[in-house]
Amino acid sequence: MQQILTTSTAINGVNWEGFKTLFYKEVLRFMKVWNQTIISPIITTLLFLAVFTLALGGGEHRQVDGVPFHNFIAPGLIMMAIVQNAFANTSSSLMISKIQGVIVDLLLPPLSPGEITTALVLGGIIRGLIVGLAVSLGVYVFVPFVVHSWGAVIFYTVAASCMMSLFGLVTGLWSQTFDQMAAMTNYVVTPLVFLSGTFYSIQQLPEFWRGVAHANPFFYMIDGFRYALTGHADGSIIAGIITLICVNIVLWIFSHWLIASGYRLKS
Repeated sequence: MQQILTTSTAINGVNWEGFKTLFYKEVLRFMKVWNQTIISPIITTLLFLAVFTLALGGGEHRQVDGVPFHNFIAPGLIMMAIVQNAFANTSSSLMISKIQGVIVDLLLPPLSPGEITTALVLGGIIRGLIVGLAVSLGVYVFVPFVVHSWGAVIFYTVAASCMMSLFGLVTGLWSQTFDQMAAMTNYVVTPLVFLSGTFYSIQQLPEFWRGVAHANPFFYMIDGFRYALTGHADGSIIAGIITLICVNIVLWIFSHWLIASGYRLKS
């Protein structure tokens, strides 16, 4: 009977039933606490918007390279919410499973490393996209914007969510305590997001620091999404697309290898 069940749910070598179950579980996990995972990022983003446009005097007459200041920072704030939540979804899912001792529920089912990686990452991508849409609607109420390129919007939201889901997966595998996971968030993710041109144009930086900014993959997320909404970009769009694709491929291979080797999962 077990052999028949396994055969019926595995098509072309893929356990679709198990894959879909794990994916649904990841989506339902964050949707069940929607107040924390969706509403909270909207409020946080609007607070950032209020501080940087009202408290700092970012009115209609304040511009960055010809773009009104509030329109300039809005895409960066939206992307910041997307990447932080995509990262939090995969990292917290693995960390909670290890702390609660239920990680065995991920290891015992007949799921391949590729199926596990894909399901977890897709869950993070979905959360990133839902948060991005919700935050965009919240921002639009106060800062109306016109989309410059829908193709760029789709690419950068998906690529950024995928990259941060993969990075969150690596972090969740590496972390053995919540302190370690928080350290990765506070000392790596947050600084890279804040120093990627979210609130300013990197053209204002000295030449050396401008070069450093171009080495930050988070810059290409922010810059590309800003181009998608405003048509303005500080860097090369082609270079950004290539960078994000390459980083995603490297992280995907690395994540798959970690899960296949059972790194900090089987001990």
